[in-house]
Amino acid sequence: MTFYHDSRSEQYRSPMGAAPCASKVRLRVRADQVDSVTLRIWWNNAEYRWFMRRVEGGFYEYEMSIPEQPGLLWYYFIAKDKEGNSWYLGNANDGLGGEGVVTRTEPPAFQVTVYDPAYRTPEWMRDGLMMQIMVDRFNNAGGTDMKNLPRGSYYHAHWDDDPALVINDKRGSNSANDFFGGNLKGIEEKLDYIRSMGVTVLYFNPIFEANSNHKYNTGDYMKIDPSFGTEQDFKDLCAAAKKKGVRIILDGVFSHTGSDSVYFDRYGNYGGKGAYCDPQSPYRSWYNFNDWPDNYESWWGFNTLPNVNEEDPTYKKFIITGRNSVLAHWMRAGASGWRLDVADELPMDFLRALRKREKGIDPDSALIGEVWEDPTKKMAYGELRCYCTGDTVDAVMNYPLREAVLDFMRCRINARDFVRQVESMRENQPKQFFYSQMNLLGSHDRPRALAVLADVGNMEPERKYRYPIELDKRDYDHGKRRLIAAWNLICALPGMPCIYYGDEAGLYAMSDPYCRGTYPWGREDQELLEAFRACDKRRMKSHALRTGDMHLSAIGEDVVLVERSIRGGKDVFGKAAANEIRAVAVNRSGESRWIEYGGKIVEVSGESALILR
Repeated sequence: MTFYHDSRSEQYRSPMGAAPCASKVRLRVRADQVDSVTLRIWWNNAEYRWFMRRVEGGFYEYEMSIPEQPGLLWYYFIAKDKEGNSWYLGNANDGLGGEGVVTRTEPPAFQVTVYDPAYRTPEWMRDGLMMQIMVDRFNNAGGTDMKNLPRGSYYHAHWDDDPALVINDKRGSNSANDFFGGNLKGIEEKLDYIRSMGVTVLYFNPIFEANSNHKYNTGDYMKIDPSFGTEQDFKDLCAAAKKKGVRIILDGVFSHTGSDSVYFDRYGNYGGKGAYCDPQSPYRSWYNFNDWPDNYESWWGFNTLPNVNEEDPTYKKFIITGRNSVLAHWMRAGASGWRLDVADELPMDFLRALRKREKGIDPDSALIGEVWEDPTKKMAYGELRCYCTGDTVDAVMNYPLREAVLDFMRCRINARDFVRQVESMRENQPKQFFYSQMNLLGSHDRPRALAVLADVGNMEPERKYRYPIELDKRDYDHGKRRLIAAWNLICALPGMPCIYYGDEAGLYAMSDPYCRGTYPWGREDQELLEAFRACDKRRMKSHALRTGDMHLSAIGEDVVLVERSIRGGKDVFGKAAANEIRAVAVNRSGESRWIEYGGKIVEVSGESALILR
């Protein structure tokens, strides 16, 4: 008996991929020696079954009407053989789509992401290249002043010191009270360097007043932290960056505040009007107290981070809807959008309200979510959430791609596995989302990419691996070769590549706080820097590498070939562009591999990327 379906073939699913609301999708299976084939659909917690009609060529076919509301639709097929037995054809066990698997029991279903046809993401995201910066660790301009630091904090005597790790509670929380003096003026001072790397978007970790160096425990959403500068400094930076073609994205930490804040004020540092001090506080309804004042809900159990009730009307007005809300105030000051901390812990209605207000202020602004898992089907708080249907974010931090790239380069998965994972992303994500993803190798929450790729010891991010490391030249060079190849791979794929500041200069480190070290001005690895710069410039000069179609293939176990093309004078979004083909082959093996391309046999050196055209 033949029973076959491939969700990534136009012959079996047309059109392929995510589908706009109220559209039509033709589904086909090839089947013989069967009496009937039924399409089983699951949508909005209800099951539907439809008989498929037999057509020429041994196919069974059904034209499926896509629902008029965004969401996730699931399907598989059931065949009855001539003896009356049921056979099921569904997704592979890994859930990554493509060729289906035949079973005698109910299989995993294929996914169709149904999105709003009006869904748009800013063109500058898919055309752009991002750099993530922790302000305190990037560059100091104008010196330091102790009076600008929070109580109990200090400046390092030397810019090149390691960050300090001081555990101050049983949960393993770092004091995070050591500063280096980086500021907004320091970033403005380095805009020419930033632009020389091809960067068009800067994403800052939080810059609002808080008593930590990382600022994820907000003290006052309406004030720039004094150690970073002033609101005028921020406006000046945005204006200077805009002149150089660079946009600014801010970090919005809206699921919790700091306990030492205007709003909670556990320690009385803000006048005693916070929810902890005063049961009649205007902020009292923002927080959930089990037993006021000391027993309250907090983020992951850290009592320095009291959770907020995002659905509280006064909180929502303060952050989103008010005339001078946090969102509106900083966008008017020059921000081009937001990265939302722990977006998957924010209620979906809160995200929808954020998007509506942000786009109302500036339709060309960006909203990026921190979602670590598959953004098309993230299970959070008992709810299956999809972040790419057009009503929440424009893109997310693409941690799944990061893991796939690093695993491939470290020989944990082979080229076919890598291709399969990326193709699944393309299949399940709307095109505008897939091409806008924040494609990163490093971040403030993960060990530095070079350290991971050097593969010395266990480089996983658990807190017990928070320690300083030193790589010898052999291990450093090993990690560097892999990093250059990995960055070439990132820049060849659709999405917005993101450099975590210092990765391009040779920084390597384990988990927080060590991955948050200072930029090594004057000590950069020039060879690595130039390799990044060349890759970035190549991408920024090529429409095909930014918005061209993609053909991804595995050549043996060790080589991934990425081909990007523009044909017919238009890119994948229908925008006019010159015809162009670009190709990059990445070999993760430590030895050369020979591949056929363009009618020739070419050598791809070990742990490197070869630009084929």
